Amino acid sequence: MAEAADSPGMTPSPARRWLRRTGALLAGVPLLAGLQLPAASAQAAGQTSVKDASGAGTVAVAVDSLSPGVPTEGDTLTVSGTVVNNGRQAVTGAHVGLWVGSAFSTRSAIDTAAKNAESLSGDDGSEVGGKYVAKFAKLTPGVAEHFSISVPVDKLDLGEDGVYPLGVALSGQTSARPWEQVLGIQRTFLPWQPEEADTPTRTTVLWPLVSSVHMTAETGSNAQQTPVFLNDDLAGELAPGGRLDQLLSLGKELDVTWVIDPDLLASVDAMTGSYRIRGDGDTTTAGTHQALAKQWLAELQEAVLGKEVVALPFADPDLASLAHNGTGVAGSLSQLKAATDVAATTVETVLHVTPSTDFAWPVDGAVDPSIVKVATSAGADKVIARGDSLAETGDLTYTPSAARPIGGGTTAVVADARLSTGFQGDLTKASTSTLAEQEFLAQSLALNLQTAKQRSVVVAPQRVPTAGQARALAAAVTMLQGGTWSQAQQLTAAAKAKPDPGATTKVPSRSAYPSSLRKQELPRSAFEQIAYTQDRLDNFKVILANEARVVTPFGRAMNREMSTSWRGRRSAASSFRQSVQDYLDTLTGQVKLIDKSETKLSGRSATIPVTVQNNLVQGVDHLILRLTSTNPTRLEFSDEPYAEQRVTVSGGHSTTVKFTTSANVNGQTRVIAQLYTEDGQKYGAEVAFDVRVTEITATVMLVIGGGVLLLVLAGFRMYTQRKRAAARETAETAQDGEEGEDGADEADGPADGPEDPERRQTRPDEKSGSGAGAADPEQPSDGTPDTAVESVDPSGTGERVDR
Repeated sequence: MAEAADSPGMTPSPARRWLRRTGALLAGVPLLAGLQLPAASAQAAGQTSVKDASGAGTVAVAVDSLSPGVPTEGDTLTVSGTVVNNGRQAVTGAHVGLWVGSAFSTRSAIDTAAKNAESLSGDDGSEVGGKYVAKFAKLTPGVAEHFSISVPVDKLDLGEDGVYPLGVALSGQTSARPWEQVLGIQRTFLPWQPEEADTPTRTTVLWPLVSSVHMTAETGSNAQQTPVFLNDDLAGELAPGGRLDQLLSLGKELDVTWVIDPDLLASVDAMTGSYRIRGDGDTTTAGTHQALAKQWLAELQEAVLGKEVVALPFADPDLASLAHNGTGVAGSLSQLKAATDVAATTVETVLHVTPSTDFAWPVDGAVDPSIVKVATSAGADKVIARGDSLAETGDLTYTPSAARPIGGGTTAVVADARLSTGFQGDLTKASTSTLAEQEFLAQSLALNLQTAKQRSVVVAPQRVPTAGQARALAAAVTMLQGGTWSQAQQLTAAAKAKPDPGATTKVPSRSAYPSSLRKQELPRSAFEQIAYTQDRLDNFKVILANEARVVTPFGRAMNREMSTSWRGRRSAASSFRQSVQDYLDTLTGQVKLIDKSETKLSGRSATIPVTVQNNLVQGVDHLILRLTSTNPTRLEFSDEPYAEQRVTVSGGHSTTVKFTTSANVNGQTRVIAQLYTEDGQKYGAEVAFDVRVTEITATVMLVIGGGVLLLVLAGFRMYTQRKRAAARETAETAQDGEEGEDGADEADGPADGPEDPERRQTRPDEKSGSGAGAADPEQPSDGTPDTAVESVDPSGTGERVDR
């Protein structure tokens, strides 16, 4: 652990510091000799090395706290943490000490030190020593021991302004190595800038409020259109200690630029009222977190007052996926335009502030010409890139300002890659977050010390930081903004700053786009499905009396289908797109034709009824019902193969439309009923049914005429017979009167004479079932028709559907 000699590019130490450290070096000669001797003795004795496979020691050192993170003159530095003996033997005579080396000269040197933070191989300067150590008589294997060391800053012998390496090392001995040696170390950084910088760096920190997709396309049938959520995860993020709660609580204490996805605002705003949560199958349950949503929104409204707010397009569309896989699909860019247009309105409505919509933010700031083209197609003229994508290729010895003109009136705002990626991974442990904070501060100070030029720097962290990452970032930004070398600046001002003439302005080629990011993109099939859903929606909305009830929720749902939050979640993205399409199909299916069975027609002219049913809560209009004969020579409509009528149906009702037909030939004909929109697009499924025609022919008419003639003749004959019979009865009555006078003379004769055959003859009007009033004989062709000649006027819309 010897101190490195000054070399070109290293910050020289004052003479006082050199003398004191020389004394410390000489005092440490026995220790250094002891560190070198075990190498040979270990080989001779076959002992185990104090290093593990990674080069780290057998004792793990964790720095949980370093305060203050940015010390100044007169401060006392306190370093706290834990040590754990991961070896098999106890460590005795141990102590934790602080080692301070020479200041780093470059930002890349800081990178190298961070990568070797636990390696025993390295140049860490000299130990502060003395009473500024934490001693342990014995470290038992597997047992964690806490330590805390406080040392006045002036005892660290820090020289000129710069970033100094700070090593926290445990030294001790084991039974196998009975001499003092360094058994574990943790390196971090100590920024040193006690005086105000002559030219502070203007630093913009983006503070993203972005979440995943939470709302579905479904809404209730009530007037308020109660929204339906995928799950209740958003409530967990808003709850105390949740990710969004932490971001809001931390961000409102900082001077940052808020970067907000309007979909998040719309989702939380929807939670403030009645809402439902999708369950298994078609079930939903009532949401209960209205108070939580109201409180979060109220706090956010207060936090953004007077601050810069940048609105992303609604649902944060994946610009790279769209550029690489979606531009070849018709209508994809229109979806981006719609998401951009609604962004400002949403933010203004919910937060009551006017946001900037001039910025586009591709994933991880990775750009290529196609991404820039798509990003600016919806109106943005500034693209937030990152330094590891739009990398410097010139001879600059310093980090240039963020703003770069890249052609076509577009400005690339290039975020610093080191500062923007410093808070990734698991930062739930105090030790990992402390190291991230100190490295962030070190890189920021090193950047400031590169040149005396005024520069504007942007920090663009990951879109969706965890709560732990947000806490670490907030802690670092708090120390930075309280430091002496940085000055807070809004994103708009950074974009307008004078570009450095030597900075790179060439956008990297499409082939340079990171393959790891390309694997996470939405596929072309996703954009094809979105386009299909949009076509279905366009065909549906034209028939609605109030299209906004459908167009708005489905429009926003299709914006969500393009969200950046689907990266790495291909299956979930596919399921969401399918659920939107299925729900739209369900709604369109509520307006349909009722199936018909075979219809019989008698005669040359009759009507065919067709029923249209509307199970939506709103009325439908602008529909055309067309009835088409597949055999117009047999069955036609007013000398045409088809007939059309306009259809209007109230919500929850049905109406029957009647078509007049003309039959030319007997037989069966296939008829097809189909709904169309007014622009000629088919709507819904067709209904086909058979029409059987039974026509009255000339032969049948002759038979019927002959039958009528026979009936007339029979009636005439019966009339003449009755007339003759009446005449005979009159004559017989007169004869009986004359014979009565001679009756006494013939008293002994029979009372009744022989029966007169004419008298006993039955009168024609006594026959049962005969005569003029008898019914006409039934003809086999006179079957009961299914339909009759009726009014062709359509029924009203007031027929209630039986459901």
